[in-house]
Amino acid sequence: MTHDIPNDPDAGAHRLLVIDDDRKLCRLIADYLEPLGYAVTAVHTGPEGVAMATASPWEAVILDLMLPGMDGFEVLKRIRHTCDVPVLMLTARGDEADRIVGLEIGADDYLPKTFSTRELLARLRAVTRRAVRLKPAGDEANDDIVLGGLRVSPSTRTVVLDDKPVVVTPVEFDLLLSLARACGRVKTREQLLDEIRDREYEVFDRSVDVHISALRRKLGDDAKNPRFIRTLRAAGYLMIRQS
Repeated sequence: MTHDIPNDPDAGAHRLLVIDDDRKLCRLIADYLEPLGYAVTAVHTGPEGVAMATASPWEAVILDLMLPGMDGFEVLKRIRHTCDVPVLMLTARGDEADRIVGLEIGADDYLPKTFSTRELLARLRAVTRRAVRLKPAGDEANDDIVLGGLRVSPSTRTVVLDDKPVVVTPVEFDLLLSLARACGRVKTREQLLDEIRDREYEVFDRSVDVHISALRRKLGDDAKNPRFIRTLRAAGYLMIRQS
């Protein structure tokens, strides 16, 4: 059963896109989440998923890895070229390498297809809440943070390096913002996880390292001779003060 986009969607509903060729699973997800306030739309091929994900705004996307027409990794790459919608990858594969690749490309979280509906809801709520988790109190909440040639803008959730925009995922932005606000101070992996994730479930323990690695590549940063993000072994990460 495919849930098409309603002509006049409920403004109060959380619009969720599911990209999965398992129609029974799509129906299960819809039947569970729709009574909880989600308006679920399902498509069943990679190309359909790209077209739908980039055609209109969604609160989140649940994306299968194995899809006809185009695999989930390629779908995710194309989504990330145009938007930063939270993406929860869903897969029957259990290989750590697949999880790392998905996170590096821009997935916000990973969930195996053996998930329970309660775990799905917990992770879905987690990835959709990240946009507001790092807003501090006070008038400076939306002030841009400038570190040398790097500008991080909380109000627009954008990153500019040497006058050129840098495309980052929602999780990468939250990590960068957290480090930038704590410039000169060490942030442990646990502190970063607490800020970007909910504590309701176990987090893939290498996710912070994977996202930091992706950030470094996008910033042209060298882990051995860092310009922005320094790794402190057994301690965490630190944003380097700029002269």
